[in-house]
Amino acid sequence: MSESRPDVNESMYVESQIIMSTVRVVAPFALTYGLFLMFHGSGTPGGSFQGGAIIGSTVLMIAFAFGIEPTRDWLRNRTVVALATGGTAAFALIGLVPIFFGGRNFLEYDFYVDIGLINKPKWGLEAIEVVGVAPIVAGVVVGLFFLIAAGLGPGEVNEDD
Repeated sequence: MSESRPDVNESMYVESQIIMSTVRVVAPFALTYGLFLMFHGSGTPGGSFQGGAIIGSTVLMIAFAFGIEPTRDWLRNRTVVALATGGTAAFALIGLVPIFFGGRNFLEYDFYVDIGLINKPKWGLEAIEVVGVAPIVAGVVVGLFFLIAAGLGPGEVNEDD
């Protein structure tokens, strides 16, 4: 028996004015809440991981409302990759600089206090959360979504004989 498969070129996106209007109203609040969690993560409940997940989920919400391809065109793959790799590079840089200049531990925030770059070690943690963890999480969430949404093309699936 042959299975009926939808045409590869056929879009599964159906425009809904209710969903689009709701997302236009909700998305700015969700993005603001994600940023709030990201910036207040070390001093209040929540954190940069949760903030990054909410920011990434806001992009997914926009994609579901306005279509995946237009969202992918708006937020290019280069930007998504830059978020994830830039966050990873910032995390590694903030953590390794103290070791390169005589420190003994990864993420030794006291080094930054000693050289006068920051006033409190807590600010080192804030830097890790804002420029490291949150962009990594948001980039990975959005990147995985775009990857899954792209699917596999014809002939790329290994089927049993």
